[in-house]
Amino acid sequence: MTADLYAESGEFIDVFSRDAWQAFRPPVVAALHRAVPDQGPFLDIGAGTGLGTLLVAETLPSAEIVAVEPSPILRAVLLSRLAGSESLRPRVTVIAAGIQDWQSPARLGGVLAMNMLGHLDPEQRRRLWAELRARLAPSAPLIVNLQPPAEVTTVPPTTFASITVGGRTYQGGGEARPAGDGTVTWTMRYRTLTPDGSVERDLVVAYPWHVVSPAELLDELAGAGFTATVGELDVVVATPRG
Repeated sequence: MTADLYAESGEFIDVFSRDAWQAFRPPVVAALHRAVPDQGPFLDIGAGTGLGTLLVAETLPSAEIVAVEPSPILRAVLLSRLAGSESLRPRVTVIAAGIQDWQSPARLGGVLAMNMLGHLDPEQRRRLWAELRARLAPSAPLIVNLQPPAEVTTVPPTTFASITVGGRTYQGGGEARPAGDGTVTWTMRYRTLTPDGSVERDLVVAYPWHVVSPAELLDELAGAGFTATVGELDVVVATPRG
């Protein structure tokens, strides 16, 4: 298994993802209503701390869910959520692997893959689309999202989120710089501030991100046999063609 990219920053991911998932909720829920859970389990790729998994479970109360997440620290939060829920514990299975290292069930009633495409290079993405096309039930949705940048470029330093919990304020931000070969390097900064504004902790981490544009993603999906559209907040919904 590859190194955990979130080994240092994982404690902040759930805190800073909540507002984003609230924004994603309408387009993702609309797409989830097209799932066919009676024809196979629902697959959540890169489930992270489980915010998307919870949305799937809420929207599809009869679905069996398989949540695939390679990061131990993110998976710990996900498992804690599931263990504390009498209703979720029997129907969500957590897989400790990257999607490229694990073979999914032969039939799927739908797939969610949010906030994770940049972790896959073009060849890994194409293999994934081909495998999902072969396993998705007719009309079952594949739900993914595009994340900036859409091309290899510089993204200036930006603060993405700030939240106060008790007597500490947590800030998250980052910047991206071209790294060649269709990738950028994201340098993320997480700061913990005391009530007087002093910096108590200052964590900087960097990781590569494979850039994919809307046109490139739609071409890949079409080549794999999907019909796909880009919707609100760059949420892409694809279904097997014919």
